[in-house]
Amino acid sequence: MVGVSEIEAARERLKAHIAATPLVRSESLSGQVGVPVFLKLENHQPTGSFKLRGATNALLCLSEEERRNGLVTASTGNHGRALAHAASTQGLTATICLSALVPHNKVEAIRKLGAQVCITGKSQDDAMEEVERFVREKGMNAIPPFDDPRIIAGQGTIGLEIIDALPDVGTVLVPLSGGGLAAGIAAAVKAKRPEAKVIGISMRRGAAMQASLAAGKPVEVEELDTLADSLGGGIGLHNRWTFNMCRALLDDVILLDEDEIAAGIRHAAEIEGEIIEGAAAVGIAAVLAGKIRPDGPTAIIVSGGNIDPEQHRAIMENSYRRAG
Repeated sequence: MVGVSEIEAARERLKAHIAATPLVRSESLSGQVGVPVFLKLENHQPTGSFKLRGATNALLCLSEEERRNGLVTASTGNHGRALAHAASTQGLTATICLSALVPHNKVEAIRKLGAQVCITGKSQDDAMEEVERFVREKGMNAIPPFDDPRIIAGQGTIGLEIIDALPDVGTVLVPLSGGGLAAGIAAAVKAKRPEAKVIGISMRRGAAMQASLAAGKPVEVEELDTLADSLGGGIGLHNRWTFNMCRALLDDVILLDEDEIAAGIRHAAEIEGEIIEGAAAVGIAAVLAGKIRPDGPTAIIVSGGNIDPEQHRAIMENSYRRAG
């Protein structure tokens, strides 16, 4: 388990590198559920997602020798962009392994930051296998996208910021994929306010952590096309950190259909004035769909805004291609 002391150390480490993001009240969602609802806008990070926290924390923890050996990671897009950005600020170059399912706009954003891009296979698991090859053959240093205590601690700083701004928070809704974000936030929030509920939200198509929690162990799940593409990919059959933390700390997991995710994206743009990707919209979508009735003041993690403009336009016009 990653504890709150490690998360507090990460916050101190990140002070000069990460801006605290706004926690803004949503009058619309508050009116719908009858309790104050706030949006934690991680889409306002320089790379457009929360991933910058974990990637930067992991990089700052490296020794000089580890930096010289080179950095490599697998990603569904946002972690790769975050590591590429963090590496560039330190004068380093990262290699980012991506599957063919990663949207083109995310691939190009990574390339523009000077990272080496390797497209391989049709799932994040395929990309992770390529990372293992780079580590084995070239001695590079892997920065995992989620199953790593440095990553978890970095993402957990969001939970500390929520407690600082909303000390009586009753419910936190967190996008759930590999579990780095959910584990870190849950560890921070429950250390400071044990009675608060932390609920993971994912898509119905390929929710690997939810399937693993239901099975009682990490399992393989087919990675499927979904509007919440950043939540795709497996958690790793040899998961060491996030599975156990999510099993111990999450109060519930809610799954959403594609049309519900699309509704969350539209609401964010039309009502909240935020352009966000599908993975970031799942908390809003769960409230809109009536799948959760939160207790007390509620914080929704809006995890990122890196959506393809054409896809966003199609969703707004309700003319997008429906997965499945």
